[in-house]
Amino acid sequence: MKVIVDWGLCDGNGVCAIEAPTVFEIDDDDELRLLKDQIDDAERARVDSAVRVCPKRALRLEP
Repeated sequence: MKVIVDWGLCDGNGVCAIEAPTVFEIDDDDELRLLKDQIDDAERARVDSAVRVCPKRALRLEP
């Protein structure tokens, strides 16, 4: 699965980094960093949760 971030919508609130810290992080400048855009099955549930809780709806998964 591929993680897609709509950077125009993302405001860097960091909820995704809490839900899936192996995929997302907030850097020292309070900007979101995508640590990897391809996830494996073990990370799927956490990334699904990050997608659901994103207040700006800036995240999605694609096959």
